[in-house]
Amino acid sequence: MVVLHGNRSAWRIDDIYLAHLALTDIDGKRFFPHERLNRAGPGVAGASFEKKRVWNGNWWVQWRENTRAPQQTLEATAEEFRFNLRLKAAKPPVIHGEKGVSQKAEGAGKASHYVSFSRLLVAGDLQLEGTRYTVSGIAWMDHEWFTHQLDSSQVGWDWLSIQLDDGRELMLFQLRTRAGSIDPHSSGTYVDVRGVAHHLTAREFSLQPERYWVSPKNKARYPVRWRIRIPSLALDLACEAALDGQELAARDAASPSYWEGAVRYSGSAAGVGYLEMTGYDKPVAPF
Repeated sequence: MVVLHGNRSAWRIDDIYLAHLALTDIDGKRFFPHERLNRAGPGVAGASFEKKRVWNGNWWVQWRENTRAPQQTLEATAEEFRFNLRLKAAKPPVIHGEKGVSQKAEGAGKASHYVSFSRLLVAGDLQLEGTRYTVSGIAWMDHEWFTHQLDSSQVGWDWLSIQLDDGRELMLFQLRTRAGSIDPHSSGTYVDVRGVAHHLTAREFSLQPERYWVSPKNKARYPVRWRIRIPSLALDLACEAALDGQELAARDAASPSYWEGAVRYSGSAAGVGYLEMTGYDKPVAPF
């Protein structure tokens, strides 16, 4: 099994585009991370609502509207792999938060607008180290935009996407503070089989680390097994990394390192998903 990754949002600062691309070869126990930073320019990097396209070199996403379901095409070429994937929404988009606002800290403006397609049907082609595969599966897409990334009292976050085999999905995140506690602005979203979203407050779920992996590059200690409890949904899940070493280590002291990769779920329900963790090597600098 292989799992493709992309960063949760495209960053644009003064027309500079940062993109991450990674592939996890679960059976082969290999992880191939890549990062690309380019200035905007024709054929170089950019985003166009008119063209319905976002690109960074030969990594690009194209989407088109459809009366039945939005569709996207993803294409990328890296040293070890390349792919062309077609994605079609199986459920309508989910708007996270309350009244369209996902609050991240106390105060006006310390929030985001956050939209997901929690279940996309995927088909296409993947080439890994010269071997070509026809692939199919499910995917998750996030788009989040905000005025502040983190409050000065927060050091990082743990974020999970959960796609259960019975057709339900969850998004959960917790914000960790400098005092070692969990910020009460942590929250989540439950998406039922019909695609209806239900907001979850920090009081309605718990995320408990159970096993750690230590990065050989920076000695960061990441939780790679979690216990997830949501009593109101009668869910008690174990989240286990499909491969422990799925870290995107910082290239320099100014950049953050983070763990971002494929996970499996078991317990009261089974499924697959994605885990992102930041602030374990050093606090994520707010901006």
